[in-house]
Amino acid sequence: MSAGPALVLVAHGSRDEAAHACVGDVADAVRATLPGAAVRVGYVDVRAPTVADTVAGLDSAVVVPAFLASGYHVRIDLPAQLAAAGAAVQRFPVSPALGPDPLLVRAARARLVEAGWRHGDVVVLAAAGSSDAAALAEVRVAGRLLGAEVGRRVQIGYAATASPRVDSLVAGLRAAGAARIAVASWLLAPGLFHTRLADAGADVVAAPLGAHPDVVAAVVARYRASRQELARESA
Repeated sequence: MSAGPALVLVAHGSRDEAAHACVGDVADAVRATLPGAAVRVGYVDVRAPTVADTVAGLDSAVVVPAFLASGYHVRIDLPAQLAAAGAAVQRFPVSPALGPDPLLVRAARARLVEAGWRHGDVVVLAAAGSSDAAALAEVRVAGRLLGAEVGRRVQIGYAATASPRVDSLVAGLRAAGAARIAVASWLLAPGLFHTRLADAGADVVAAPLGAHPDVVAAVVARYRASRQELARESA
């Protein structure tokens, strides 16, 4: 017996099998937290199953974008793909993106600690990057929240699209006399972008957030909030 509407977890998509496996790990952990609720995974780009494939056969579902900022894919692409699949917003509400969220910031700090961060390290929060000003503003919010977690101002860098790029930022900090630099990954999964962080020349590079318990908690919180919205629409 279902414990509620299906949860459709939508990620960007990557050719990297480790990224695909990471999204699957998040979905598995969400299933364990929401026993009885169907959890499906779909992608807006690069690989299958597509968003249309994922919602096929469902009367309704809560759609949770597995993105750390609400850029183009969350605000434009995903709703358009749902509409093209005949998934009306009244029956397939889309939750806010996962970030910025104190839960994800806590996960980022935990990954930093696991990687060897020390108090006193210069900290860089490294995100994928976007041409969307609102998405970049959300990354800056995450940076301020992480600064409160680590006790010092956090620099922001990007793997692509936006500036400063992480490698240039690290080089500049090094030239300015930074003894140790720690990069916190504001990425959900491994892949090309995280490889760029690893190659940026920092002393410490945290792993992607992955299926950290706080990431799972954020997904579940988004689902539960939008499930209430769906119940009101169905009443």
